[in-house]
Amino acid sequence: MFKNLWVRRIAEAIFILAIGFVLLNLTFMFFAAVAWGIALGFGGMELVRHWIGPVSFGASTLLIGLFTWLILRAKWSVLIKAVWLVVPTAVVLVLLGIGFYRWPWISYISGGILTGITLYLFYRFRSPWLYWFAVLATSLTLLIFTAMGGEI
Repeated sequence: MFKNLWVRRIAEAIFILAIGFVLLNLTFMFFAAVAWGIALGFGGMELVRHWIGPVSFGASTLLIGLFTWLILRAKWSVLIKAVWLVVPTAVVLVLLGIGFYRWPWISYISGGILTGITLYLFYRFRSPWLYWFAVLATSLTLLIFTAMGGEI
């Protein structure tokens, strides 16, 4: 489509950011639907309010992990796989932020360690640059957002 390599790379990066953002929003809507479905199955939110959060996030995260595993093993283009990597990266970092809300420094350190491990694995297995970009862009965006006082 694009003959110039740099123009193609910039277009791919913009595509990853735009579609990844849409997928991320759909993912959190999916999390809400799972929580709502669990609550309805047990007779309403009042009866499950003490344990619904961890259970629904755990179930949803396991499903996202399964989808990620399947997508990364599929014979799809690297671009599509990179777009999807925005979702598990953001989900893990957001869940760390929620879990360590009272201690944001733990969230920053653990998020940095997980991002570093992910990037090391990309290096070790010689993954495409689009994977690197998806993880780094997502991690840095969330870091800057929370450092500037944004709340998830």
